[in-house]
Amino acid sequence: MMDDSENKTVNPRIAAGAATIGDVIGERLSRRGFLGGLGAVSGLALVGCATGREGAMALAEAPAEAGTEPAFRFAEIMRGMDETHHVAEGYRADLLIRWGDPLFADSPAFDPMNQTAAAQRRQFGYNNDFLGLVPLEADAGGAERALLCVNHEYTSTNIMLPGVTAGYPASMTQALCETEMAAHGGTIVEIRKEDGAWKPVVGSPYNRRITADTTPMRMTGPAAGSARLQTTEDPTGTLVSGTVNNCAGGITPWGTFLMAEENFNGNFLGTLPEGHREAENHKRYGVPSGWYQWGRFFDRYDVGKEPNEPNRFGWIVELDPMDPSSMPKKRTALGRVKHEGAENVIAPDGRVVVYTGDDQRFDYVYKFVTKGKFVAGDRAANMDLLDEGTLYVARFDADGTVAWLPLVHGTGPLTEENGFASQADVLIETRRAADVLGATPMDRPEDVEPDPKTGRVYVMLTNNDRRTDAQVDAANPRASNRFGHIIEIIEPEGDFTSETSRWEMLVRCGDPSVAPVGALWNPLTTENGWFSSPDNCAIDPQGRLWVSTDGNENSGAADGLWALETDGARRGTGRHFFRCPVGAELCGPRFNEAGDALFLAVQHPGDTDGASFEAPGTRWPDFQPAMPPRPSVMVITRNGGGPIGG
Repeated sequence: MMDDSENKTVNPRIAAGAATIGDVIGERLSRRGFLGGLGAVSGLALVGCATGREGAMALAEAPAEAGTEPAFRFAEIMRGMDETHHVAEGYRADLLIRWGDPLFADSPAFDPMNQTAAAQRRQFGYNNDFLGLVPLEADAGGAERALLCVNHEYTSTNIMLPGVTAGYPASMTQALCETEMAAHGGTIVEIRKEDGAWKPVVGSPYNRRITADTTPMRMTGPAAGSARLQTTEDPTGTLVSGTVNNCAGGITPWGTFLMAEENFNGNFLGTLPEGHREAENHKRYGVPSGWYQWGRFFDRYDVGKEPNEPNRFGWIVELDPMDPSSMPKKRTALGRVKHEGAENVIAPDGRVVVYTGDDQRFDYVYKFVTKGKFVAGDRAANMDLLDEGTLYVARFDADGTVAWLPLVHGTGPLTEENGFASQADVLIETRRAADVLGATPMDRPEDVEPDPKTGRVYVMLTNNDRRTDAQVDAANPRASNRFGHIIEIIEPEGDFTSETSRWEMLVRCGDPSVAPVGALWNPLTTENGWFSSPDNCAIDPQGRLWVSTDGNENSGAADGLWALETDGARRGTGRHFFRCPVGAELCGPRFNEAGDALFLAVQHPGDTDGASFEAPGTRWPDFQPAMPPRPSVMVITRNGGGPIGG
């Protein structure tokens, strides 16, 4: 969810000689619908030239003329930042589950002053990110049920663990590192709607914790068994303990949970032996970055002792939430990058397409097309679809074309002469393979969301303040892009497997009332409706787009959730729906099938500059002096019922 080299929401990186954690925390425009629709509305122009308060007020007061009726009808909330959350009038935001809450009948009570790995393995994990829902049959009383699938992306050491900020890293013990490992991974928990409110079912037979250290996983696909995946722990290159830094993800049409491993580089310490073959590979992924101290106590996280260990992370993990005893599988066919997500769709010919962004400045957008086809009603036939297929990387051309370039050994420059001796090498070094193919370096591609009804795909590009004027291109049109943008890919006639697509700019984020920002919004957007740093998104059952942010504080207000119009005369209009407490980002927006419940993940609340366990930016959601801030999942419902958003 975060760029490993950029923003303060990342687990703190400890600079050489730093005494404490606190020391280092420190194009194309769309022609379809947008311009055409605006042509029928007198007096409207692209926003981006108004300046100051008057310009912002002009946006807020823009009349709703003929043909501009909004798709969303809630009263938007104001920009701002304070210690708690806010939701649009007429809606309620209820806590569903918090870090440390029980999952099992024997789960110990949450004790943040004495948290242990053993306790954490029986409790809800830290920094909830992706949220997925797998519906279950209603219970005997007719209550709605589902499995909530949650990624736990990382641990905010400074605000999670007491007494470690001063004296870090020497303050970290093996026991504390084990507690962090136990808080990574994921949670599957049954939830049930009782008396109109959603609640976790403690002790459900479906409930499960997946961790960084105690959950065995199988490597599958073309890279499985490669010598480059072999370690002391697993000389076969086919088994690995755990998963880390799980960011966004996906739920497949056959009901499995895809967990995307993102910033795995931060887990490693140490120095490679001189001249080691993995030196350039590790450098391309930022290994080691040393955000955690695990390598001091566990050899697998010291690249000097286990140089192949990083190659066992950065994959898409698939697991079956219906079977708590099943072994998760790392699907190597989908490539090894810092995966932001794994949203997927069934193409018209029955093949399944998985989209993912590699969340780092100047990295790429990918899609994977299965070789086999989805078989409706035959779950077993679909369970290994993700082991065979073609991985593509995107090149965004100035004429509005997307060329999907196959990452296939022997194709073009992907040959032994260029260091790719097999498909395993192509997948282990997916980034380098994309480099040599000439893919378009993007401004931190995060969530990539396909809409099966329209054939459109929405690409969240969070920001890139390191892009220079010389590096500007059509798909990344701003230098020093602090605010991000959203691109829409149009797959021809809804064929998500196509190797050629079109792309258009949906919005350029940031304040439209400040001309140098270069923002692009529909002029009907109010002063509260624009945002920056788009991260995750969701398409609701009515086909409408919702966008959550990570880094909106760069524009002076808290992160949150916005509704975003994508069609007609209001295309490119934002509307503010939910606001996070200070220090938090918003992740994982997920609607239930009826569209009358919206699940949101509030991650790292209180993680402000200089924050610590003892002095966080907020104590949300408990607001108790002895309780630290707790990442939590919330559920939004409408007063009186009905679909979210009006």
